[in-house]
Amino acid sequence: MTIREQLEAREHDILSPWATFADESAGREQEMQPCPYRTCFQRDRDRILHSKAFRRLSNKTQVFISPEGDHYRARLTHTLEVAQIARTIARALGLNEDLTEAIALGHDLGHTPFGHAGESALNEVCPQGFRHNEQSLRLVDLLEGLNLTREVRGGIVCHTGSRKAATPEGRIIHFADRIAYINHDIDDAVRGGIIRESDIPAHLRTRLGASHGTRIDTLVTAMIDYGLRYCEIGMDRAVHDDMMELRQFMFEHVYRSPEVRREETRTRTMLQSLYRYFAEHPDEMPDDYFVLMTKGEPLERVVCDYIASMTDRYSIAVFRRLFIPNSWSKTD
Repeated sequence: MTIREQLEAREHDILSPWATFADESAGREQEMQPCPYRTCFQRDRDRILHSKAFRRLSNKTQVFISPEGDHYRARLTHTLEVAQIARTIARALGLNEDLTEAIALGHDLGHTPFGHAGESALNEVCPQGFRHNEQSLRLVDLLEGLNLTREVRGGIVCHTGSRKAATPEGRIIHFADRIAYINHDIDDAVRGGIIRESDIPAHLRTRLGASHGTRIDTLVTAMIDYGLRYCEIGMDRAVHDDMMELRQFMFEHVYRSPEVRREETRTRTMLQSLYRYFAEHPDEMPDDYFVLMTKGEPLERVVCDYIASMTDRYSIAVFRRLFIPNSWSKTD
């Protein structure tokens, strides 16, 4: 037996019956010779980690645009926190940790610069609309050609919205994403002086916890307890309602706060200006994107691909080059 086959056999010995097994994967769009020492889900994880899009996440905003300080989350640190939470849940429930990790690491690959402000800006101008989960799938399929398994692809595109992933591991990411961003955004908002911990409603602090770590532990424990009881992904209604109330608190006091909205307006202006410019000058996009149009991809979609791929700093640099006059001096 190869090392991969031994790993696949071990999954059947140690994972729960309702787990997703690597040797029962629905496969890939394009057949590949199996790796001799990695399962298909381990291979997907590695392909995501080595992608260009994954590297760019380190310079993409989570919520706070261009924050001063070293400890605010970026899209990459959010992704790693989602992966940690999701793996903890998967391990406790006897589910496939490799599949869970691959989906978690890939779920936000298609996110724009400047977080959801950038997503909203592109959604307003792109005729086909723009949703980051669908862009993540487009990125792994078309833009980087990672040829991932159907289980990983399904988990990526279903991590947000009303669609449910076909695998329990994919459904974990839907919850782990919310657990991560609600709690780390509280942490960042407190650090930024937008709210105080004491502003969180007292009944939520009592029931979910009065600290970052306690709240995460409460929500993760609720998911593990639910999964052990019902062999399904979820949490009891009361805990879920508390989590969603805390999420609504964040929308009202952080995500829609004057401090955040002020920067979102500037972001919208900048990204939509870039969109209109490259829609009129597609030949100025890098060859990797320009060539997509020769393969039948619509211009508007390719322009979105290019802008969504940008990091915060790169988009600012391109905007400055295109729209801000260069400094100059004249000597006598």
